[in-house]
Amino acid sequence: MSVSDPIADMLTKLRNAGMAKHEKVDVPPSKLKVEIVKILKSEGYIKNFKKKSDEGENILTVFLKYDDKGFPVIHGIEKVSTPGRRVYTGYKKMPRVYNGYGALIVSTSMGVTTSKKAAENQVGGEIICKVW
Repeated sequence: MSVSDPIADMLTKLRNAGMAKHEKVDVPPSKLKVEIVKILKSEGYIKNFKKKSDEGENILTVFLKYDDKGFPVIHGIEKVSTPGRRVYTGYKKMPRVYNGYGALIVSTSMGVTTSKKAAENQVGGEIICKVW
């Protein structure tokens, strides 16, 4: 079955796997998904990720991260821009997630990045998702 929003599907899989205390999640890869996962790793929300191809099937494996008490580090992950409603912002009006404690992932003309780096480079773009 085809998915109308593969990014939202990946974010839902990450959210559900964290609540179910899974060690890893397998999702079908794309360039945008790999960039989002790279940002999640650099911001400390996941342990690691691995892109592999098994027998003609490409798989992106994301290893989830938990704190000392066993709670997932990703408390919430939410898609902002949808296929039916794209959300764009300039660098001057970049929204903040939980007063700066969360991360906003933005697709800019310079690639996929966080809102802080986009504001530093003075570029706006499409808001993909927010993580806290």
